[in-house]
Amino acid sequence: MKNRLKVLRAERNWTQAQLAAGLEVSRQTVNAIETGKYDPSLPLAFKISRLFEQPIEDIFFDA
Repeated sequence: MKNRLKVLRAERNWTQAQLAAGLEVSRQTVNAIETGKYDPSLPLAFKISRLFEQPIEDIFFDA
């Protein structure tokens, strides 16, 4: 699954650590999601969606 997480994070000038703190996950988890090595759970995807105030479909999409 592809995602726009890195782009959205960069638009806000957030570090991976800052995003991780907002999501209550580790920085390594954010890195793994951004690089496509890990697909977030549904609850985490909803949390990301709420944080960026965008629908899940606008953040995550099928390759």
